[in-house]
Amino acid sequence: MSHHIDSHLKEFQNVLDFFHKELQGLRTGRASAALVEDLRVEVYGQPMDLKSVATINIPDAKTIQIEPWDKSIVKDIEKALIEASLGMQPNVAGTVIRLIQPPMTEENRKQLVKIVHQKEEAAKIGIRNVREKIKGAINGDKKEKNLSEDEERRDLEKLDKIAAEWNIKITKLAEEKEKEILTI
Repeated sequence: MSHHIDSHLKEFQNVLDFFHKELQGLRTGRASAALVEDLRVEVYGQPMDLKSVATINIPDAKTIQIEPWDKSIVKDIEKALIEASLGMQPNVAGTVIRLIQPPMTEENRKQLVKIVHQKEEAAKIGIRNVREKIKGAINGDKKEKNLSEDEERRDLEKLDKIAAEWNIKITKLAEEKEKEILTI
């Protein structure tokens, strides 16, 4: 296999990982720490991930419970949660912040499915961009006579096959997320 394909496989994986993380951030009917753990909170004058300044628990299917390690930052966390407009109002009781997931409406579900498909499309464009980059490198080798016609054709076929496999992984993730959204 062409070293160009080998050296860029990680980029295909990065596109998939990013897509997966974005899907995790989409609210379904169930409470999930993934919705808030990477939320940036302005603490002590610097932005930090929520998960690095608080404990996040899921006491039941509808509740996300956040307990800051330092009780002086409750207000900072509350502010960040409100600004993130997650569709849930933080409920503060002492040093504990709770987010209660409202029931999903048909409208919410349709909207979410649409967002999943937009993100899926963006991920597939990401895969295509990586593919084009590798293709350019292979063509460059061919021009510099480092590759024969046959090697070039073989590498390009291999590249198309690999890109198609990554696209299938993206489609599968999108379908799973869609099923999760549509399951009450």
